[in-house]
Amino acid sequence: MFKPISPKLNLNVMEEGILRFWNANDIFKKSSDERKDRPPYVIYEGPPTANGKPGIHHVLARAFKDMFPRYKTMQGFYVDRRGGWDTHGLPVEIEVEKRLGFTNKAEIESYGIEKFNALCRDSAFERILDWEKLTQRIAYWVDFERAYVTYRNEYIESVWWLLKSIWDKGLLYQGYKVVPYCPRCGTPLSDHEVAQGYADTE
Repeated sequence: MFKPISPKLNLNVMEEGILRFWNANDIFKKSSDERKDRPPYVIYEGPPTANGKPGIHHVLARAFKDMFPRYKTMQGFYVDRRGGWDTHGLPVEIEVEKRLGFTNKAEIESYGIEKFNALCRDSAFERILDWEKLTQRIAYWVDFERAYVTYRNEYIESVWWLLKSIWDKGLLYQGYKVVPYCPRCGTPLSDHEVAQGYADTE
């Protein structure tokens, strides 16, 4: 029923051959273009922080992110897999602070917020080639040519528009929540940021 598989089969070589075939024949683009008139299946990639180095945990996350769009594509849906880059927030700022040797927010203000923000924008894409290489190697299909970037005005304005729309519908309310807080950064921390090295201090 099945052809015998050689025990000498080199899976890496086989995978790389498949990737070359997909790239040479533009299979990802074709899988999307051939279904443009079909019902859409919408998925928004939670974007990685573009200045962070990709790790093995990203392989697992991207495998899950890829599974459902592939399945829906095989079912005949049009899946527009637009990628994105998270270029905001503490990971970017802390990286720049380390380079400048800053230990508190007052040093940023003395240095100049505008100059500091420019360095953050410049640093945000330093790992792009690493991300693209990982994405290609694990056969994660996503369109980086039309990727959204969280520091661009069109993205920021879309979030403001969304928040206003939710507010206008009466779906937002003001409340209180206890959250981890970083006195050095002067900001609340996400669960992810806390997991990166929270420590009790005196």
